[in-house]
This record gives sequence, structure tokens and C-alpha cells, in this order.
Amino acid sequence: MLRVIFTEDDLSQVRVAATADPLWEIANSLDRLQTRRGRWAYAPWYRAASETLTEPVLRKQVTSMLLPLFPRAAYFPDFLTPPAAPDGLEADIDAILSTPSERVTDELKTLALVHQAPSWGPRLAAGDLRSDLGAALRTYHQKVIEPHSDLISAELAADRATRARALARGGPDRLLSSFQPLMRWRSPVLEVRYPVNRTIHLAGRGLRLVPSYFCWQNAITLADTELSPVLVYPVLAEPPNPKNAEVTAAALLGKTRAAVLRSTASGLTAGEIAVQVGIGAPTTSHHLTVLRDSGLITTHRADKTVLHVLTPLGAALLRQRPR
Repeated sequence: MLRVIFTEDDLSQVRVAATADPLWEIANSLDRLQTRRGRWAYAPWYRAASETLTEPVLRKQVTSMLLPLFPRAAYFPDFLTPPAAPDGLEADIDAILSTPSERVTDELKTLALVHQAPSWGPRLAAGDLRSDLGAALRTYHQKVIEPHSDLISAELAADRATRARALARGGPDRLLSSFQPLMRWRSPVLEVRYPVNRTIHLAGRGLRLVPSYFCWQNAITLADTELSPVLVYPVLAEPPNPKNAEVTAAALLGKTRAAVLRSTASGLTAGEIAVQVGIGAPTTSHHLTVLRDSGLITTHRADKTVLHVLTPLGAALLRQRPR
């Protein structure tokens, strides 16, 4: 659990960012690519991203530069997520390029304590590879994240409406309470679901809350508590238990069809779906046709293989929780 300690001054300085931070979205989406956790909720994006990442230049940028700096580990360098989001990705990249060499060196040393740091780290700190890093971040965002901007914007808009309504009805106290169950507000402490135990004293600096489409389950904050306090939170604040999600879908689709829908989260053939769900080929074909005609799944042909994959609408249905 993360405990964020407020003063009276901090409560008046709580801000929710109007948009997602491009660099935090890059960091969190790279995390999504490196684990199966939550993949079903991002299935259409994951499928498209995997295809895009077969491009040789982009693949090399991601594997040789981005993944070493954004590993799936307990830490990645704070200088990679500077607080420049309101001005867009280019301002973020400029902030990275202008980071003092000493700070880059220190944070790469911290990275080496929890994960293998890249051998070219000293060159990055010296400035030799900063432009290459900027190009990799720019290309990745353009090709892997921007094509899905409509879906991402819709999720962020829904979250923004929830926060604005809470703030209008009850000020900062109501706003902080609106994040349950991800966060629990017990003045003067905000208890946040977090993978380890930490405590941050805001000490009059306020708190910036940043929504993230690609953040999954837990909130994220900077490692260095001396930096301006920020808390990045998932707009899907309470991922449902997959069994509960299937119950909700079953209420609308029926148990078998809901199971077929959920099986498409990883992108499977009709034969694989039939085996996984335990039904015959004709029944599988019928259910897939209904789901496709309803816009809940789509069909992709890869060479001679036909894969059935969730659409954003299908993923949204699986995310619903039973009331």
C-alpha cells in the first residue's frame, strides 16, 4: 500500500490532469507488452501492436532501446517521465533531452540494482544517444498508441466526467473519495493500492493525479520522493474478476456464447475456441457469426490461419461488473 500524507495546503492543490501523459502511456503500454496480466482487456490493441512491432526499424528501437530503459521491474528511471504532459509529447522529449547528465547516471545506477542496465547507459548520460531515444519514443507513440486514440480518448473522457462531477459536488474530499476502491481517502491520508509499502509526505507540494489508459490495477508514482508528487492511476480502476465479467456477459449473451467471447481475448482459431470452451465445431461457428455480426469480435486472416479477436466493444462488455 502507498500512503500519501496531506497537509491542509495540499488538499487545495490536488489537480487531475485533463489528458493522459504521453510518456506514462508509453511506459505503461510497454509494460502491457511484457506481461500477460490484463491482456484480455487490451486484446485488440495488443494484437494490432504486435503486428506493428514486426516492422524492422520499430522493432529494433523497441528491443534495443526502449525495453532496456522501461523493463518490467520494480523501477525504471524517473527522468523518462518528466512533468511536461500539458504541452504534449515533444515537450516531454525535450525535457528528457535536457536532463542533466549526473541525474541520468544516478538513475541508471538505481536501475542496475533491480534490473540489468543497458551497456550503452554512459553514452546516454553523456548525451550521445539522447536524440536516438527521442526518435524511438516518437516513433513508438505514433505507430503503437496514436492509431488507438479514439478508444483511449473515450475511456479518458468517461473518467474525466466522473472526477469533474465529484469535484463539483464536494470539492477535493469528494474527488479523492471518488477513486474507491483503487484509493481510500481517510483525511489526512490517501491509501492507494500499490505493490509495495511506501509513504509519501506531500509537505505542501500538492498532488497531480494523471489518468492512464494502459496502467493496470495499481497506481504508479515516481521513485524519487523529492520530485514533484504525481500519482498515475488506471482509468479502468477496478479490473473485474474474469469470472465475474463472464457472468455479466452471460446475462446478455448466454453462458456458452459469453465463454466463446472471452476465449477470443487472445486471438484464437475456431478450432482452438471449440476445444477451450468444450463445444462442437458447428456450434462454435454459429456463436462466432453472431458475435461478429454484433460487432463484439472481428476476424483476421494471417496467412492460412483465421483468428477471431475481441473488438473494443467486446472488451468493454467483458469489463463490465455484475451489479
